[in-house]
Amino acid sequence: MKKTWISTLDSIPVGLYEKALPKNLTWEERLILTRQTGFDFLEISIDDTDERIARLDWTKKVKQDIKNTVERTGVKIQSLSLSAHRRYPLGSKSAETRSNALDVFKKAVDLAVELGIRTILIGGADNYYGESDQESQDWFLTNLGKGFEWASGAGVMLALENWDIQIDTLSKAMEYVRYFNSPWFQVYADFGNLIFAGEDVVSQLEEVKGHIAALHIKDTLPGQLRYVTPGEGEVPFVDAFTKLAQIGFQAPVVLELWTEEFPDAVEIVEEAGKFIRARMKDGWSRFQAGQP
Repeated sequence: MKKTWISTLDSIPVGLYEKALPKNLTWEERLILTRQTGFDFLEISIDDTDERIARLDWTKKVKQDIKNTVERTGVKIQSLSLSAHRRYPLGSKSAETRSNALDVFKKAVDLAVELGIRTILIGGADNYYGESDQESQDWFLTNLGKGFEWASGAGVMLALENWDIQIDTLSKAMEYVRYFNSPWFQVYADFGNLIFAGEDVVSQLEEVKGHIAALHIKDTLPGQLRYVTPGEGEVPFVDAFTKLAQIGFQAPVVLELWTEEFPDAVEIVEEAGKFIRARMKDGWSRFQAGQP
């Protein structure tokens, strides 16, 4: 048996982060635009705003309506980006805040189950806006474990993303993967965050071989995490995709943009999607040709 799975590019779905599309859309409009702009599925956001945290308390009717819309449009909501823990950190030194963080976690798992979402992105920070020390890291690990129990019991994947602070490399994220030692806890890799952290993308990808549950794609510059047009930053897309092909990567890819307030958001999304798919093809072609 060969040591490494040979990745099949045609079987890798490319999804779109919700915040890339205009904000004030119905769910039907949002899902239809996802398909029209060339993407296979949508990643929903539960961020630290009141508006999106309120989604965790959607009524059964609202959730059923969304499920009906998914079925009608044929576009799945396949993953959930849970960044509400910036506001309610799992590693907070406040017992009340930690309780709120766990409440958010449990409701996010329940929402994923009800909407058929496969993967929940967990942010790589124990105390995003506060001090990170041994106490906050210990609380983070303890409470991450509680969320892991809920998610794994429900058959939902938790994927820890390398963020812009604290757990800012794939090497650090892998420490948690090894700790839980479960197929239900893996890495959500982000090229752009690695560049922001000053890391070498290709060598970091080797660190998480066989453990990437999903991949966020965006471009960044040192000191600029958002609003960099793909191709204008420092992410070595072709090199990175070549490495992914080499290590047998086979998981969903999500284009991450924050253009929901831009008047030309749809055009930006379309062009970025074409760019990413072309770089993916270039990377896989280079690997298949035996080029480094």
